[in-house]
Amino acid sequence: MGHLSLERRSILASAVALGIGQLLARTPASAQTASQGFVLGANGGEHLVHFRNPGNIFIMAGTATGSPNLASWHSTVPVGAGIPVHRHRQMDEAFYVLEGAGTFVLNDVRHPIAKGGSIFIPKDAWHGFANPDQELLLLWIMTPAGLDGFFRETCNPPGCRQRV
Repeated sequence: MGHLSLERRSILASAVALGIGQLLARTPASAQTASQGFVLGANGGEHLVHFRNPGNIFIMAGTATGSPNLASWHSTVPVGAGIPVHRHRQMDEAFYVLEGAGTFVLNDVRHPIAKGGSIFIPKDAWHGFANPDQELLLLWIMTPAGLDGFFRETCNPPGCRQRV
């Protein structure tokens, strides 16, 4: 990959690392706890909207629900939005493609992804994806939890003004 891609990787990795460290300690007092267990219905969880694109994120489990070891959410990724290549130093990540198709990059190798496909990303692996032609609906699982806090910091509840 070119020089610009390497810079993007470095900037994104730093931003993610800084955001997660500050957010792990933020847990609402009223949150259900993972030790008690809980059941969510369709579209259950914490609904957020990404500020750069109109994609919806539904966080189902994570730090705010008392789960420090696992986070899960599902999200829509609008056509063309994708996720730039980045890595997580402390977290393993997995995706399951519920709807749509695109191209996934894992350690500089491109892989087609489509409905029913799954992807495992070990910590420290460079990854990202593009979906130029179709919206994607993804189930995400991450261990340990923490990236859910990043989404709380960078996204808004539906109907709120865009962050500056």
